[in-house]
Amino acid sequence: MTRLKEVLSKLHAASPVVKIKIQESDESITIPKKALSLLMTILSNMSEGKSITIIPTDSEVSTQQAADMLNVSRPHLIKLLENNTIPFKKVGSHRRVLLRDLVSYEKSLQRTREEKLKFLSAQAQELNLGYE
Repeated sequence: MTRLKEVLSKLHAASPVVKIKIQESDESITIPKKALSLLMTILSNMSEGKSITIIPTDSEVSTQQAADMLNVSRPHLIKLLENNTIPFKKVGSHRRVLLRDLVSYEKSLQRTREEKLKFLSAQAQELNLGYE
């Protein structure tokens, strides 16, 4: 795993693709650099005994699946949907959420948290509260 990280760090930054040589057949294939990075992440998680699920971003998930992915309760997720915080559509009486909308919401939430944390840290420094 460490060796793969070393190789990734040495790759030419401007090129969006990498060439991989298959040792057994002595053939080379070209893949996107992001695919190699994803492979590294997958192998790292597998080495830690974690399970992995790959889902296309245009996939729709149920409200329970969406709540599980965000690590919130289903009723809380329903409030987010009904307040138009996260887009959704109804299929019959069931709500469906696009995975890309969940990821977008999660990134937005993370940015907001980071901004607020920076603000609080700056305030603590200004007030000399002993946090360094």
